[in-house]
Amino acid sequence: MFDGNIRTLQRIAAKMQRVLIVDPNTAAVRLLADQLRHVGNVQIFHAPSIEAGWGMARTVDPMLVFVEHASSGCDGQALARKIRRSDLACRENPIIMCTAEATAEAIFGARDAGIHEFMRKPFTIKDLERRLEAVTLKPRDWVEAVQYVGPDRRRFNSAEYKGPRKRKADASDAPAARLSQALRIVRSAAQALDSDPAQARRALTAQAVELKKVGEAIKDARLVEAATALEACTAGGMARTELVKRIDGLMGFLVEDDNGGRGAA
Repeated sequence: MFDGNIRTLQRIAAKMQRVLIVDPNTAAVRLLADQLRHVGNVQIFHAPSIEAGWGMARTVDPMLVFVEHASSGCDGQALARKIRRSDLACRENPIIMCTAEATAEAIFGARDAGIHEFMRKPFTIKDLERRLEAVTLKPRDWVEAVQYVGPDRRRFNSAEYKGPRKRKADASDAPAARLSQALRIVRSAAQALDSDPAQARRALTAQAVELKKVGEAIKDARLVEAATALEACTAGGMARTELVKRIDGLMGFLVEDDNGGRGAA
């Protein structure tokens, strides 16, 4: 496997010691489990339903999760969204969807649910190898927003994409792009403080940390100060009025651009 590169195999195996497969088809689970065991000493946990999968995600803390599509009667997208918005230790760990239903709707649905990779059944060992390498050795930025929680969607199905970056906005490492995205998420989170308070505050905390890093990178003391104030407010569980005041203190750094703020979030 992996072109005989033992070191690569060892690095991958270290990041998937506990694997959860959520699929009602026991034959498919057995086949996938056999293939995964070739990677190394991998513990395989099987859940035949979403309810059982959620319970196992809470108890075994899987390092990698495989899910099916909703058409099988096992809605992997729903499970992925639930994990992403939870407080579980595994909430940011890779999720791969395996399904025979490789329609555009299924693929984009998986992406928007926070799933890392999509693999069509029947798949070859090489297909599996590419997905495992992508999710274990090529980590993607994490997006902690309100409408979306999960890996950066601009790199979805990265195991198969070999070309250049897909859009102009993909210069996402530039401080200006990072600043714009973080502030847009802050604005969206502010609007969700009443409808989805837990995720809104989680998003605000994550973006405060990101904005502080951007401020330090561009040596903007005012931005660092405003981001630090927001971080302290979210960490301390301060009242909504004080939280909104500190959000307002950051909005002056937001500059509208031509693409309407569409991006990873």
